[in-house]
Amino acid sequence: MDIGTLFLIAGILSALWGVMDFILIAAALDKRGIPVNPLLFRVFFFRYLNQYRKATLQETGKVGGLYYSFIIAMNLALVCCIAGFILRA
Repeated sequence: MDIGTLFLIAGILSALWGVMDFILIAAALDKRGIPVNPLLFRVFFFRYLNQYRKATLQETGKVGGLYYSFIIAMNLALVCCIAGFILRA
């Protein structure tokens, strides 16, 4: 297994981490009484992320950890996948 493949695997795992975070964000929004439409989940993706950020900021005075976890996971997935494709070429 070459280094490019390892980067691609890391990118896939990071993307799965981000999906898990977003599911937890949707559950947190639902617990706070903010309706989340599972059928239009992808369409309102950034809207739900922003609503979570605002809700946690109002409640605690700081942004919730899931928000940062999601941002880090998605950026890591992007960087790893790009590096993986470049190294495999």
